[in-house]
Amino acid sequence: QVQLVESGGGLVQPGGSLRLSCAASRSISEFLIMCWHRQAPEKQREWVVHRLNDGTTNYQDSVKGRFTNYRDNAKNTIYLQMNNLKPEDTAVYYCYARNARGYWGQGTPVTVSS
Repeated sequence: QVQLVESGGGLVQPGGSLRLSCAASRSISEFLIMCWHRQAPEKQREWVVHRLNDGTTNYQDSVKGRFTNYRDNAKNTIYLQMNNLKPEDTAVYYCYARNARGYWGQGTPVTVSS
């Protein structure tokens, strides 16, 4: 069974930055897809960034140019660097990975407020 553990969320002022981490219990090279989703109160969960195993990475328009996904294979970890944060970025952020099946992390909350 694969486990994903997110961390790095917290409270930040508008315009600030946070880096989220997602640590996997096995090599992230084994996953066909790794991505970040987020869910704000009373809203449907939405995808933020998808990365395929071939390196193809897509960002949701709302975060394009502000968020960057990268990985550290040695640490079995992917990261989401979030810059120029806006109040509308407030949500619980979830890591997702898929090989033969999909796995979700528990989520880490991000609050953007002054």
